[in-house]
Amino acid sequence: MLPHVVITVTETGALEVTVDGAAFPPPAEGQGWTRGTFGELMDAVTADRTVAVRIEVRESDGSVFTDLIHARKPTPPQPAETEPRQPRSKHTKAKQAPELVEVTGEGFVPGEDIAVALIVAHTDATGTGHARARLDVSRLAGLLDDGVGEVVLLGRVSGTVQVRRLP
Repeated sequence: MLPHVVITVTETGALEVTVDGAAFPPPAEGQGWTRGTFGELMDAVTADRTVAVRIEVRESDGSVFTDLIHARKPTPPQPAETEPRQPRSKHTKAKQAPELVEVTGEGFVPGEDIAVALIVAHTDATGTGHARARLDVSRLAGLLDDGVGEVVLLGRVSGTVQVRRLP
């Protein structure tokens, strides 16, 4: 279940924030959340975008806006300059180029997000409502060995479902 963040904008423009019903105070005493600190607030609530949350903003005029802030994949740390690089030996295999399989479908809403299941990737529909996904066969090798041989294209807006057998 996603954490539910409610942000209420007061008449003065200050933001009152709760997360799952509990008050979420600003980091510094005496300072409050404001529209100007909204980015910092989102970073604090989502732990620098590592946690997905549902946001509800209640404006002082009575209007309400909702959104989902998706977590992003953490960026792996770069090796420190002091770490020696491992020399390549003649026994080290070069990384092979991926072997790709193309899966297509139609009937999607132009520009909609398409889920590609065994959920290994997502793609977008073209301006004509067609979708195309290119899959790295090496990522699917273990699954294919287990007898899985189909891919599902699911239109997130249209609900269009296309099931395709892998070659």
